[in-house]
Amino acid sequence: MPRPLLTLAWSSSQAGGTLAIGATAWLLSGLTASPLLNGVLPALVTLPLLLPLPQRIRLGYTIQLLSLLLLLAVAGGVLGRSAVAPLLGIALLAIGLRLAQEPLQRQLHGFGAVPIGELRAGAEAGRLVGNLLTALLFPLGKALLQLGSALVLLLPLAPVIGALQAGHRHQQGPAPDQESEALRLEPGGVLQGLLFGGLFALLPLWVRQEAAGNCFDFGLVLTAYGLGRTGAEAWGLRLPPQLPYLLMAAVLLATQWVDGWWPVLLFVPFGLLAAVADAHLAIGVDPDGDLQRNWNRLERSSALGGLAGSLGMGLVAQVIGLAGSLPIQLVAFLGAGALLPLLQHRRR
Repeated sequence: MPRPLLTLAWSSSQAGGTLAIGATAWLLSGLTASPLLNGVLPALVTLPLLLPLPQRIRLGYTIQLLSLLLLLAVAGGVLGRSAVAPLLGIALLAIGLRLAQEPLQRQLHGFGAVPIGELRAGAEAGRLVGNLLTALLFPLGKALLQLGSALVLLLPLAPVIGALQAGHRHQQGPAPDQESEALRLEPGGVLQGLLFGGLFALLPLWVRQEAAGNCFDFGLVLTAYGLGRTGAEAWGLRLPPQLPYLLMAAVLLATQWVDGWWPVLLFVPFGLLAAVADAHLAIGVDPDGDLQRNWNRLERSSALGGLAGSLGMGLVAQVIGLAGSLPIQLVAFLGAGALLPLLQHRRR
């Protein structure tokens, strides 16, 4: 199979997964106003990253398809208005992604001869398209069209998986050192995961209730954030380690003082600053080590922090109210600006 088709199918699957998660997050925020239950959804997305699940491409892909069928049933009203069904669907989707993503990426690189850089760029492009479709499809057909489109975007991966596995009968497991690496965490990554997990767990509710917005606005916020993250690498922006967190706090505060499209547009610099902070943490994990391994450890650490942050902030907002969560977020970002550089300095 030609390399461009492999990359296109990979990018399409990333768009489908992103669209499904965004659409379900908005759907759940309409089914329940509970911040805690809304915080459970991103926690379920993150949890499989921390579990020692086997790597099975076909099984993972099949579970993803089944999860989207379940979510389509929820969107069509077949399963009523319970919050349990969308949470179950997202849990299955996250497990399917965890089973299939890493081994599929290795096979695309090793047997499909797709460069790692091309796969990463395709994944970023797919996620941007998925977030944009979350916004654009909602006015046309709401969750039913969103989740149906996510299923269609996932389908091109089926012949790719068949072709790759036909040429590689023996499934590759994780590299020998990955098991020991999985137990190692980066404190800065955990803390940063707490920040972003708490913030994005309540974002659908915040857009719906506090900003009186709709899914179009929510999707555009996610798209603006993704554009900012992509731009950080393109511009090669470098800042002192504490500055991104202080500026992110300022951007969050500014969203409460501007009207129109400005709150959405402000998430572009917010995403850029988040990417700069990530890059600084990844380099600081082991300045003399392999950067890809640093990123992997940072991702696992951020997943653990994100799990705790989404559940913790959901619980806090459940007790004190959604509006009271923003000052806590601002204090957390300001505190991270002081604490994270100290954590990295002690490691050196």
